[in-house]
Amino acid sequence: MEINIRTEEEIKVVELTGDIDANTAPKVSEQILPLTTPDSKILVDMTNVPYMSSAGLRTLLSLYRQTQAKNGKVVLVGLSEELQDTMSVTGFLDFFTTATNVESGIVTLKE
Repeated sequence: MEINIRTEEEIKVVELTGDIDANTAPKVSEQILPLTTPDSKILVDMTNVPYMSSAGLRTLLSLYRQTQAKNGKVVLVGLSEELQDTMSVTGFLDFFTTATNVESGIVTLKE
């Protein structure tokens, strides 16, 4: 699992590469949960995430809850069809705003 974090204007862009599973989810949590500050805007680029287990879903849900509690926003971008299906079936897509790519995700966060 590779995690790259950069800031574009006031938006934290998190690029994830690799599977998010029971082994890697703690590392992802450790890196992204501290980004949840008051009014934070976080974009999670999952273009290079081929697989996500339930541990990964829990990590994303924790990110969502912490961000919402602090009046922030989270947008997920680049979800593969398989990840979209998994998140839809489990009801996780009901929580998240999604976009097709980083550029459109940034536009969504600026609204």
